[in-house]
Amino acid sequence: MEFLMKVRMALARFMQGRNGPDQLGSFTLIAGIVISLVGSVFAIPYVPYAGFALYIVSLFRMLSKNIEKRQLENRKYLELKSNITTKTRQFVKRQKNRKEYVYFKCPKCKVLLRLRRGSGEKDITCVKCGHQFHKKA
Repeated sequence: MEFLMKVRMALARFMQGRNGPDQLGSFTLIAGIVISLVGSVFAIPYVPYAGFALYIVSLFRMLSKNIEKRQLENRKYLELKSNITTKTRQFVKRQKNRKEYVYFKCPKCKVLLRLRRGSGEKDITCVKCGHQFHKKA
């Protein structure tokens, strides 16, 4: 038991001042595993090497001492992930409500607006830019 404690403390000392695991590192590690498995199962040449490269990137990110740069990369990844998640959620919601609402974009600022179906012709004021235009629902 004492040996494991010494190993744990040595690892903790080694990781001081290093980036450690983060969301982007976890994503690259999981993507590497998936790519390696797909390449191995379907016997696609050179694809397992791409998975191995992602393992290396993940390990590099965890052991990097340039914490500011790794945090910036992780922040950009989280913003991209958030944008994709939000757009997907909005798309699913629009598809779910497409029988009840008509969706369209403001001709000036391109923000997405909606009108209840069957409400007839309306003069619409964009909530974002204040542009007024005519639309039929």
